Amino acid sequence: MAHMPIVRVFALCFALSVAAAAQQIPAALTTDPPVDKDHPAAMESFQIPSHGAALNAIAYLAPGAGPHPVVIVLHGFPGNEKNLDLAQSIRRAGWNAVFFDYRGSWGSPGSFSFGNCIEDTQAAIAYLRDPANAAKLRTDPKRIALVGHSMGGFLAAYAGSHDPAILGTVMISAANMGYMPKRAEVAGDPKASLAQLAAALVREDILPLAGCTGESLAQELTDHQKDWNFLGYASLFGNRPLLLITSDDGLAPFSTALAEAVRKQGSKSVKEAHYSTDHSYSDHRIALQVEVLNWLSILK
Repeated sequence: MAHMPIVRVFALCFALSVAAAAQQIPAALTTDPPVDKDHPAAMESFQIPSHGAALNAIAYLAPGAGPHPVVIVLHGFPGNEKNLDLAQSIRRAGWNAVFFDYRGSWGSPGSFSFGNCIEDTQAAIAYLRDPANAAKLRTDPKRIALVGHSMGGFLAAYAGSHDPAILGTVMISAANMGYMPKRAEVAGDPKASLAQLAAALVREDILPLAGCTGESLAQELTDHQKDWNFLGYASLFGNRPLLLITSDDGLAPFSTALAEAVRKQGSKSVKEAHYSTDHSYSDHRIALQVEVLNWLSILK
């Protein structure tokens, strides 16, 4: 009996060490990378051509000659939370990180629409695959991953599932755009449903967006309910890595359903993580970065 406290101490230490290993803090969260005088870390601003418009973009370039794998960070609707702290930590982890604004958002020319956002995401991928652009940005055109938040999570799901060359996909509190009209249904009155959805979109604050109205966006979502329901993409992911991060914002069930559907297709590369926080992960920013960086370390 006298030795029981010591046994318990050892057991506790072992348990803590296992927990720490499971939630290993990446060095990229606490330590700057070594300085490379010939190929220093940098931030480049540039434009991505997309259907006649030039999208405002920035790249956080990791130090070293590379080529580095690259993550495209996709913001949500309208894009108040840009996750640039995550982009910075991704760079410290040895990846390049590219962020851009869709047509008609935050100063990028053109008109905003959800369909345009899909095309703009594909245009950004094509831009990074161009040999000249890849060389300029010290980027490996064959190693592109996607990280999207909210609407950006839907865009990551769409591009990541339909493009088999994408290395892996992260969906953070992904909005299932094909389901949104159903959330606004008013029994027996489709016009009321559309008006309710339009009002909800305006409440999301479309002031940073150009060339659209709540009504035009609501109609677009209504017209694309089937093809924008990301649960229908489950068979397209194959066995490529997929990370689904959720919060207490009401969107988690869609990601959970997608994870189950992808696993039913035979995939063993789906990971899920849930945090009790808001849609912007306001008090879990470090936890969010740990989750993404540890996942990226497996891809790298």
